[in-house]
Amino acid sequence: MNDENFLSERFAANRGHLRTVAYRMLGSASEAEDAVQETWLRLARTGAGDIDNLGGWLTTVVARVCLDMLRQRKSRREDPLDVEGPDEVADDTAGIDPERGLAMADAVGLALLVVLERLAPAERIAFVLHDMFDLSFDDIAPIVERTPVAARQLASRARRRVQGSDEAGAPDRTRQREVVAAFLAASRGGDFAGLLAVLDPDVVFRADAAAARLGSAAELRGAQAVAQNFKGRAQVARPALVDGSIGLLIAPMGKLRVVLALKLDGDRIVGIDAIADPDRLAQLDVALLA
Repeated sequence: MNDENFLSERFAANRGHLRTVAYRMLGSASEAEDAVQETWLRLARTGAGDIDNLGGWLTTVVARVCLDMLRQRKSRREDPLDVEGPDEVADDTAGIDPERGLAMADAVGLALLVVLERLAPAERIAFVLHDMFDLSFDDIAPIVERTPVAARQLASRARRRVQGSDEAGAPDRTRQREVVAAFLAASRGGDFAGLLAVLDPDVVFRADAAAARLGSAAELRGAQAVAQNFKGRAQVARPALVDGSIGLLIAPMGKLRVVLALKLDGDRIVGIDAIADPDRLAQLDVALLA
């Protein structure tokens, strides 16, 4: 077996792991394949002769490639979540098909992908490598070009945002989450009475122009009208903090479409604002609640 074939076989043995690492960092099946392909090209140029731990070397390289891609994407302000229509990748494997893309998305969690996208590139890399792949901060530090202590701080900050911040444990926040959970359960189950129980009699629902174009009513007033609107819906909605306040995000197939900003007064929802305008969505600080 010649050296090229031997190197190719060793890389192939690590390809699945690299694809998983890249997908969790990028949230895009096609971009993950691009990152893996670039990692192979770098390995082919370098050779494996002086690499003691090939698996670790490949993980480091694919992480650096992903970090560069995230930084480039950030400057272009692109929406990366593309599991609805993955691209073909020119390499030695078949292109990512939709079923594989969906399986990868399901393994990470579609709602989590939306929140990860809100992290700064270095935060995302540090969090994914440490919390999902158990790399030490000593190994992560050179990838994100920080000290181990700074890398730990990046991961910690990212973890707080993913978990919905420390405010989620406060008594009033806990009660708000219970109200929102009851609202979601009633909406999904078509429980009209359950919806009325958590909606203020004078609740107001408003949708921006983009949400209205998706089929939402521009404005609804009163618990009866709002309950009828949400009856049997909210199947893919997930609780979240929206700019520090309780809300819901709707991200079918991992693509953020609508944010519902909720206003509560005690145990009742008094206002719901549906936000779907892409520019407004990009400005929101969204943190997923478990």
